[in-house]
Amino acid sequence: MKANPLPEGSPIPQFTTKDESGFFHSHETIIGKTTLLYFYPRDNTPGCTLQACDLRDAYEVLKRLPALVLGVSCCSLASHQKFKNKFSIPFPLLLDEDHTIAKLFGVWGEKKFMGKTFMGIHRTSFLINKSGKIEKTYIKVRAKMHLRMVLQDLEEFADS
Repeated sequence: MKANPLPEGSPIPQFTTKDESGFFHSHETIIGKTTLLYFYPRDNTPGCTLQACDLRDAYEVLKRLPALVLGVSCCSLASHQKFKNKFSIPFPLLLDEDHTIAKLFGVWGEKKFMGKTFMGIHRTSFLINKSGKIEKTYIKVRAKMHLRMVLQDLEEFADS
């Protein structure tokens, strides 16, 4: 099964989950806010840590634009809590242990690493407008480049 991320212009699918603090989040809590919903493979891995820490370091700028930031992975509650505390991540990390949200957004699929094939989350982000439509889909995100691309697009959306 290949990942097939939702394209730009698509409405976000219906979902409900909790974050690492036990707060509920859903498609409805995103409506009315410009939102960066980013899917990442695993807590505490080099690329995922770099991506989360870049977003952490720019969090005040993102809030002023304003943009809500939500991270999603299939890691456990304990893993999310540990990751968030270890790196002082200021935004919610949503739980998706059964891959439901990743599948709804089309980011769950076959991956290859060191000659092995397995199923997992493809690093993908979605910039969602206030009406709940995807403005920008970032496919095969490179952790180092992610923040720069998001900030550039958020500024363009603010100008239009």
